[in-house]
Amino acid sequence: MSLEPPLVFVVDDDASAREGIEDILQSVGLPVISFGSAREFLHGPRRDAPGCIVLDVRLPGTSGLEFQKILIEAGIRLPVIFITGHGDIPMSVMAMKSGAIEFLTKPLREQSLLDAVNAGIEADRLRREGSKHVSELRQRFELLTPREREVFALVVTGRPNKQIAAQLELSEMTVKVHRSQITKKMRATSIVELARMADRLGLSAEKS
Repeated sequence: MSLEPPLVFVVDDDASAREGIEDILQSVGLPVISFGSAREFLHGPRRDAPGCIVLDVRLPGTSGLEFQKILIEAGIRLPVIFITGHGDIPMSVMAMKSGAIEFLTKPLREQSLLDAVNAGIEADRLRREGSKHVSELRQRFELLTPREREVFALVVTGRPNKQIAAQLELSEMTVKVHRSQITKKMRATSIVELARMADRLGLSAEKS
């Protein structure tokens, strides 16, 4: 698990609210960068680190809910924690359906905010670790020859060498050689691990 220090972004047009949130988060050692609008965030500095966004629903110009959609479209996958002084149930449901991890009402309870932020940071850290792992698997997969990829897709379905050989019109010995190379290049220790790798890569016999 990455030990890279986290970073929390606060987007709220109320300066006193931003300062209050900053004080709470900084009191437990969490670095914070604050913005007064969605536009400021999009044009401001963003260190590439595990984190989350504490986002006010009612912002000047682009609302918090609209901004959440912009983040998704821009590929910015930081977990979002919505805060509002005017929240209602339909707004909360809409925010959660769009992927927000929490919806807090002002005045904020300190512990509720900290719990939500810590959950957001951990979720982002796990997502980043997962993305990194998939990227590494894809790099290994790119080392396979076209024929090895075909064999790989069939091996992870549990087909025996004889059946794979017949389907690809190869000898069983050739299939065994390919399996050995696949295992070596993918750095797998078992067929079960290969199957998990294929699943993470979204591979199937049909796609290959």
